[in-house]
Amino acid sequence: MSKRAVLEVIALGVEDAVAAQAGGADRLELVTDMAADGLTPPVETFAGVRAAVDIDLRVMLRLADGFAVGDVERVIRTARAMRDAGADEFVLGFLDADGGVDLEAVERVVAVLDGCRWTFHRAIDRAADRDALRKQLDGMPGLDTYLTAGAAEGVDEGLPTLLAEAERAGEPGYEQHILVGGGLRLDHVPTLQNAGINAFHIGGAARPQGWNGPVSTTAVANWRAALDGGTGGVPTPAAQSQPPTR
Repeated sequence: MSKRAVLEVIALGVEDAVAAQAGGADRLELVTDMAADGLTPPVETFAGVRAAVDIDLRVMLRLADGFAVGDVERVIRTARAMRDAGADEFVLGFLDADGGVDLEAVERVVAVLDGCRWTFHRAIDRAADRDALRKQLDGMPGLDTYLTAGAAEGVDEGLPTLLAEAERAGEPGYEQHILVGGGLRLDHVPTLQNAGINAFHIGGAARPQGWNGPVSTTAVANWRAALDGGTGGVPTPAAQSQPPTR
């Protein structure tokens, strides 16, 4: 990752990806079915997006709503298919019935990724003990990022946790980048950046027409300018009040 703030945008397809890159996004999280909070897209969608843009692209490995792995063999087959199609960055995260990390499932899927970089997604915000989860995943091959709002309810509730975790950067289990997303607004950014957090994830904030509309290059450019210290114009309504899910 570069020294400038990282801006990751959720993309559902080629149109979103092209608009996000044009607006200044550094990376995409590629998903489908936002009604289920983001599932694995078809391989064909990945291939189309990969051909259309040249920024980093992380593919979601999640086959059903919720944070249980479900059919782990199917997840593994899906991961292999994405690798065969050229995917080299991923997003995943599985919890067990007690809210702990499903370490066996994570290890099995990560083994198929063969060292690829990946993000542990907002399952951490639903974990029974997020510190224990981080320490159990310490040293996991390829894990370089946690996508988190600090709380299941979103950044407003989770801000104290995000700031506390930023202070622990470099400790065992806390070496990974914190990527903030989930109810993230532009007014949160100065506090987060002052704490040393420099990676941000937006979904609804990039879509003035909501999830039924495309990513807006202008909305992404507003975020890019704000993260870079510019005024970025007047934020879109979506940028001011992104729903707390994604």
